[in-house]
Amino acid sequence: MKPVLLVLNLQVPAHLLQMAQAFPDFEVIYAPEADQAEAAIAEHGARVQCVCTIGATGLSAAQMQRMPELALVCAMGAGYENIDVSHAVAHGIAVGNGVGTNDECVADHAMGLLIAAVRGIVKLDKATRAGVWRSAMPLPANVSGKRLGIVGLGTIGAKIAKRAAAFDMPIGYHNRKPKESVSYPYFDSLLELAAWADVLLVATPGGAGTRHLIDAEVLSALGEKGVLVNIARGSVVDTRALAEAVRTGRLAGAGLDVYESEPQPPQELIDLDAVVLTPHVGGWSPEAVQNSVDRFIANMRNHLDGKPLVSPI
Repeated sequence: MKPVLLVLNLQVPAHLLQMAQAFPDFEVIYAPEADQAEAAIAEHGARVQCVCTIGATGLSAAQMQRMPELALVCAMGAGYENIDVSHAVAHGIAVGNGVGTNDECVADHAMGLLIAAVRGIVKLDKATRAGVWRSAMPLPANVSGKRLGIVGLGTIGAKIAKRAAAFDMPIGYHNRKPKESVSYPYFDSLLELAAWADVLLVATPGGAGTRHLIDAEVLSALGEKGVLVNIARGSVVDTRALAEAVRTGRLAGAGLDVYESEPQPPQELIDLDAVVLTPHVGGWSPEAVQNSVDRFIANMRNHLDGKPLVSPI
């Protein structure tokens, strides 16, 4: 029987076919739902050699232990927060990701959320459809000239900064340490960055180390005219604190592509028209998804050929 390539994340038929054609010696088993994954591992675990997943779905140590021939785990996106990397490395399992494959798409989406939240575009759309004219509404704020604080100036954060610079937005950032390659002001304190910024944009990795990094104290520092944008992971923002800040007027609004309750909508936020929500599609476009599939295939091909992964973790 053929070895198995187990695919745990959502794919369109054309991409599953592309994988099957790229690796004809493998049986491709598609199991994007948790119950399907459990059934697939129970039935085919002994033959699984490669796993394709995403950071949100991940692959646990317990799952890996049920796949004794497992040699490669790849996340299609940049995130890998729910892959037990330490267990994989300890057991000689290569781990890769799709870093860089959807950066442009995420940066585009981040700017869209920023503009929509600052300008109130969703509210304006609803009002227009209801027959309300501009003279009956408050003036929407400028985007240009607003101070943008970026939490996590990695590759995506840098691309967002490049786009924001075209809007004449002064840029500051907070990282674990300053980056020598950029000239933007560095804030070693997240609270100081939030107090300085008009818009606080979260582009930091997810995981336990950043859980609720954006809490009530940070939101209070951002202030009543401030806007929060999150295209990172929902776990980074304390949803209840955000809802309370917007509801009480201590924060002007937010634009979120990610939230803690995924895939369910954040109940605390859905009635707040100052919050713009999208369903974690920041990295989704035909171009970005194709790039991710191509990267996975390249990583797996290199692994099978005994070469280093294109993008190892």
